[in-house]
Amino acid sequence: MQTDIHPDYHFITVKLADGTEYTTRSTMNGDRYNSEVDSSNHPFYTGKRTMVDTAGRVEKFRRRYGDSMAKQAVAADEEA
Repeated sequence: MQTDIHPDYHFITVKLADGTEYTTRSTMNGDRYNSEVDSSNHPFYTGKRTMVDTAGRVEKFRRRYGDSMAKQAVAADEEA
């Protein structure tokens, strides 16, 4: 078996979004991990859905490529 090829496996503290903390082992750099998502706020567990801001995506596309590119995309859709 080769030596010195495996990452360091050490204890870290994990803090969940609801404030729960526990200790586990990980190869992650650092000694602390803060999670923004857990079963108290994830839509799968809560049953609540959040709406995605699609208008922001369209505006970002128009800023990046301009209205001429958007018009070309609409024209291509109409031809198909």
